[in-house]
Amino acid sequence: MRKRTSLAVLTAASAAVATVGLAAPAAQADGYGDTAITKVVVNGGKSVVVGTSGAKKFTVSVTAKDNSGIKKAEINLHGPASGFEQPTSKVTCKADNATTSTCSATFVVDPKVDLYDNKLAGTWYVYAWVDAEDGDFYTSEKVGSFKLQRESKLTVNASPEPVKKGKTLTVTGKLTRAHWDVFGDNKWVAHGNQSVKLEFRKKGAKTFTSVKTVKSASNGALKTTVKASADGDWRFNYAGNTSHSAVASAVDFVDVR
Repeated sequence: MRKRTSLAVLTAASAAVATVGLAAPAAQADGYGDTAITKVVVNGGKSVVVGTSGAKKFTVSVTAKDNSGIKKAEINLHGPASGFEQPTSKVTCKADNATTSTCSATFVVDPKVDLYDNKLAGTWYVYAWVDAEDGDFYTSEKVGSFKLQRESKLTVNASPEPVKKGKTLTVTGKLTRAHWDVFGDNKWVAHGNQSVKLEFRKKGAKTFTSVKTVKSASNGALKTTVKASADGDWRFNYAGNTSHSAVASAVDFVDVR
């Protein structure tokens, strides 16, 4: 993903992956002996969500085993378009026991440096190469996957406030998303034609209940009406998708009299 480093700085061990970095590579794995990767965790199991500014730091951990123990590992990431990311920290391996180790590295994504196209949002894959103490190894281009998502924002406003019981309440809002630009001039843009749930939480209740689904207009605007029945909080809730993060708006409390 880093525009300033591109693909040229990849190590020799990952050169084979780099040659197919401009297209979605076919999943390939290779190895010798009994080395195996048993677990991959990216960002604690959560999607990596990036807005228009501010670097996002996250950790990738690869757990591997071999009867002789694990010596070292290499970890890289690749995704849509020509995106390729190298760790900003050295890969460190910590032994869990005599045969198994967890190897981790830190990655940093800066939207003004790395994310030059919205096509980079979506499913990304973990490439790993693990060497065992006895010379065995295992490598895979797609040993794990995660979602790199454009951040979503959502607002809500219910009016009039206060409102008489049984009268019409108008709820409006707007859904926007991060736009990544090749020149780093990132901004928030409308996210239209998306299904967004209107939710209500009655005063004193702990959970929200879905009331209806509203479609965002081309400019991201949301607008719907409901009958006021009780005091409580209103909010919009967007489930997100592969390329865009889920988001719930702040709440707007309405006093029904």
